[in-house]
Amino acid sequence: MKVAAALALTATMATAFTPFSLNPTLRHRSTSLNAEVTTALIKELRESTGAGMMDCKKALQEFDGDITAAADDLRKKGLAKADKKASRIAAEGKIAIGKAADGRSVLVEVNCETDFVAKDDSFASFADQAATLAASLSGDDVESLMASNVDGSTFEDVRAALVAKIGENIQVRRIAARGGSGTTTGAYIHMNRIGVLVEIEGGTQELCTDVAMHVAAMNPPYATKEDVPAEDVERERAFLTSQVEDSGKPADIVAKMVDGRLNKWFSESCLVSQTYVKTNDKTVGKLLEENGAKMIGFTRIEVGEGIEKKKDDFAAEVAAMAGQKKEEPAAAPAPATAEAAPTKDGEVDWDKVKIEWVTPSSSSMEELPPVSDMEEDVVKN
Repeated sequence: MKVAAALALTATMATAFTPFSLNPTLRHRSTSLNAEVTTALIKELRESTGAGMMDCKKALQEFDGDITAAADDLRKKGLAKADKKASRIAAEGKIAIGKAADGRSVLVEVNCETDFVAKDDSFASFADQAATLAASLSGDDVESLMASNVDGSTFEDVRAALVAKIGENIQVRRIAARGGSGTTTGAYIHMNRIGVLVEIEGGTQELCTDVAMHVAAMNPPYATKEDVPAEDVERERAFLTSQVEDSGKPADIVAKMVDGRLNKWFSESCLVSQTYVKTNDKTVGKLLEENGAKMIGFTRIEVGEGIEKKKDDFAAEVAAMAGQKKEEPAAAPAPATAEAAPTKDGEVDWDKVKIEWVTPSSSSMEELPPVSDMEEDVVKN
């Protein structure tokens, strides 16, 4: 029986993450005081909270088998753990997609600290849940998402419980949304790290998805020439002019050269002017035209972009862990210095010579003469 119970308890460690705050059956539930903490009770608390097996057992023992009080206690401890981890850099993660009833498509970036956790099923489930909730909101505000009600708790409570379970800082970083009635939107996710939304007028969702794949691969800064800010155009024009103004060519020729290079820059920077990567025989603009569609815009986000990752000095870290510090080599004692020595019968009376040892800096040691020379001076005096 003990072996069977242990195996059953171990099997629960593979269960999917379900925050305790989402389990209404756990509320207002308790056992009698001084009740025995059974394996079944530990299993129920663990499945409802996502906490570790030993944490659940200790909580139940502390509250005499009161599963509601134990769950509340685990929640408080979980929130404390989440607060402590909030300052740690979370630059890994996942991009998830949500689809709204009105046709809008939503991208949500959820960050964690390591790529190992980014592949965890519990983390992936949380990211997908975030995208589904975000699609139900009218805007793209992260605070509104975290305050959303989830079976009597907030989504922030769900996040904090996951932090307590996994042990890493987890944050919903941003939401991007496009589309609505009257337009067609398509989404593409590459390796869970790059997310793209494309919005067009006319055309099909399949066409949108094909263009989104192109955006993921080529990462164009702008959708159309009209989307390029005037200051960006002037900056590029000034740069191109500086390259050819000293060529010695007439001003009108220089102007034409600059215009030609500027047009090339537009074709490389604007989505509709780029060569479509899937066929390599037409521009994206031509592809849209052939399918009766017009580009409205796109959004491209990538996990961790703009987040500065901490770079540790591994050697220094190992030395610090080992308690080793680089020490300056001990300075060798300096040679003796002597005043004019007393003499006796024409020779130095060494019994009366005062010799003083000092520990000078390395620079002062260079100025001292050799000991042999000093002894000769003493003898002469």
